[in-house]
Amino acid sequence: MIKILLSGCNGKMGQVITRMAEKYDDLTIVAGYDIADSGKNPYPVYTDLERCIVRPDVLIDFSNPAALETLLAYASAGRIPAVIATTGLSQSQIRLLNKAAEIIPVFYSANMSLGINLLIGLVKKAARLLQADFDIEIVEKHHNLKIDAPSGTALAIADAVNSVLDMKHEYVYDRHSRRKKRSRNEIGIHAIRGGTIVGEHSVIFAGNDEIIEIRHTALSREIFATGALSAARFIAGKRPGMYGMSDLVGQE
Repeated sequence: MIKILLSGCNGKMGQVITRMAEKYDDLTIVAGYDIADSGKNPYPVYTDLERCIVRPDVLIDFSNPAALETLLAYASAGRIPAVIATTGLSQSQIRLLNKAAEIIPVFYSANMSLGINLLIGLVKKAARLLQADFDIEIVEKHHNLKIDAPSGTALAIADAVNSVLDMKHEYVYDRHSRRKKRSRNEIGIHAIRGGTIVGEHSVIFAGNDEIIEIRHTALSREIFATGALSAARFIAGKRPGMYGMSDLVGQE
């Protein structure tokens, strides 16, 4: 049985993971960590990790970027593998992940959905073939409570596309102040916020007289919970290093 410490347990995703974990025979949440001392959970919840007396096998973080340094220090000190599913991390925080990965196994993905990671593979292939004659635009939609924009997933898609292009493209997030035509070496990234949209990402390849669009739509948060729990199972017992969805998908 793999014992999990869930960071952000009282948030929306934390509650989904708590519910989903009950369906697994080989996974159990033994403790939670959250700055909000609220909610009813079938495990003890700590607002201070130093007070946590439960020894987990894996940490799953679906909280806030502000908690990352504390979580990595805790995981590194206890040699606890960490699944980091929180989005909106800065470049300095990504460097913290890489530093921690020298001590513990760290599983990081901007999106825990298997479908999104399949989309990334498809758009890389499309970008490689279409780059000479097609403009590339990325549109992401999320609920009105999401703080970061564009989404970490949209940026991950853009990075994946850029990695296969012969000439690196510039990311353009806002064109209202640009009084000039679109250049060929740019990727437009657009964020839409409204209602209760769980998540939608579209990659548009626009050429002369034809448009190719590859899209993924998340209909519930359960797909991200399933991905995070699968990542916890995958990373338990691994050697220190950085891991991601490509490693998990490759294994399956």
